[in-house]
Amino acid sequence: MSTTLFTVDAFTNQPFAGNPAAVCPLDGPRDAIWMQQVALEMNLSETAFLWKVGDVWSLRWFTPTVEVDLCGHATLASAHALWAHGYADPSEALQFTTRSGILTASYADGWITLDFPNEAPHQIATFAALNDALGFTPLWVGQNRMDIMVLVETEAQVVDYIPDHVRLATVDTRGIILTAPSSTAGIDFVSRFFGAGAGIGEDPVTGSAHCCLAPYWGEILGKTELIGAQRSARGGIVRTKLVGDRVKLIGQAITIMQAQLFV
Repeated sequence: MSTTLFTVDAFTNQPFAGNPAAVCPLDGPRDAIWMQQVALEMNLSETAFLWKVGDVWSLRWFTPTVEVDLCGHATLASAHALWAHGYADPSEALQFTTRSGILTASYADGWITLDFPNEAPHQIATFAALNDALGFTPLWVGQNRMDIMVLVETEAQVVDYIPDHVRLATVDTRGIILTAPSSTAGIDFVSRFFGAGAGIGEDPVTGSAHCCLAPYWGEILGKTELIGAQRSARGGIVRTKLVGDRVKLIGQAITIMQAQLFV
């Protein structure tokens, strides 16, 4: 008996770009220890596990070390895999039950739209442990239920930043989002994401971070539709739209690999 597993590059339409996720559709729920072991074996920033309950898909996300409450790129990858490989009809929206409530995905004109919660940051005072881990004092610091967001002045500072992952891991948070206004035409803001608290050094493109970034930059720029660029080595583009207490994350995805899991 085997289980089919896909590797999907999310927030890109080109292979070997964006953020890779493993997607594992199942016949029914499996033990969390087994899911964690598979995620460690895959050694990607996220592995998604799905099984259908009626008309809804149960969805759980695991890094190599922990289960997480919210993941954008693995949800995008999951929706793509279900539609592209015959598990679901692309003309019909998908509903996922998750640790962050009901999430939906829809497909149109080559783009996938995810409906996610607005995770706007609230300002906090910077603190010595954060400044020491970063190696600088941020212009502004915010926090939501998952991450800490730090603001710097320029896109170049985001691109050129050299993280100390050991020190960043000492900060009590899932991840640290580094962001600045964009100096690139057609892009509103840039970011990078360091997830040492979740067993990830630097995440290539982080959908859930844009649930924090979009409302922050939307208020700063006075816009409800924004485009973010994550300036990791692989890089990726996330289109966002603010709708009340929700954030639409819009991106593309491409399947890189299909494999069989024999355990």
